[in-house]
Amino acid sequence: MAYQFLTTARDGSIEYLTLNRPDVRNAFNEQVIAELTRWASATSETAEMTGLRAVVLGGAGKVFCAGADLTWMSKMVAYTEEENLRDAVAMSRMFAALNTLPVPPIGRIHGAALGGGCGLAAVCDIVVAEDQAAFGFTEVKLGILPAVIAPFALAKIGRSAARELFLTGARFSAVRAREIGLVHVVVSAGDLDAAIARYAHEILTAAPKAIAAGKALIPRVWNAPADEATSITAKAIAARRVSEEGQEGMKAFLEKRKPSWSG
Repeated sequence: MAYQFLTTARDGSIEYLTLNRPDVRNAFNEQVIAELTRWASATSETAEMTGLRAVVLGGAGKVFCAGADLTWMSKMVAYTEEENLRDAVAMSRMFAALNTLPVPPIGRIHGAALGGGCGLAAVCDIVVAEDQAAFGFTEVKLGILPAVIAPFALAKIGRSAARELFLTGARFSAVRAREIGLVHVVVSAGDLDAAIARYAHEILTAAPKAIAAGKALIPRVWNAPADEATSITAKAIAARRVSEEGQEGMKAFLEKRKPSWSG
């Protein structure tokens, strides 16, 4: 599948997806949103068939993603409220499509992740950032809101950090991003790819369908009432124990061998 503003490269069961607009710091526009949505939809449909196990999401050039680009913003100024609504719904669907991928996206953050770039970090299951990277939910500085990314960012950083960072628009460091849960590991720029490779290795030693099921389980039980959570989790583990993967994994453990999916 050909893209104008994305590049994709496959290395075994890992796909490398790169935002490719380095001249504008990989900023969003309508085409980037459409291409990311199309890529995510196609990947969700074909991941199992093609043996995809993880995705590394990065940005070309010096910056991961600087949010919305100026040309796109200049169009928004003239949009009607209805046109802005269509535009926002399209972006929301893009984040939702990335958020529900059946395989884990690993965010590779360097330079900066601002506005929608923070949203991309929020929909990655694992985020590795270089120690000099800058972050910011900067929308209020422009008189707008981090609204579309709010559900995904809140799920990562919680209400308290959101009240500070959404309302000030202040930029913050990679260390602060790790403290609030937006980032999981902070490393030097030279160690970025090695840290990502370690996560990819861990993913490849886990059962792919179990990962997909675990990912789907998290939002279902998050903040669910105790009796509802009990029903959901009991059914989930019972189904996994009798599944082909569950049977293989437990037998491999008891027989002191690697399971069939371990690469």
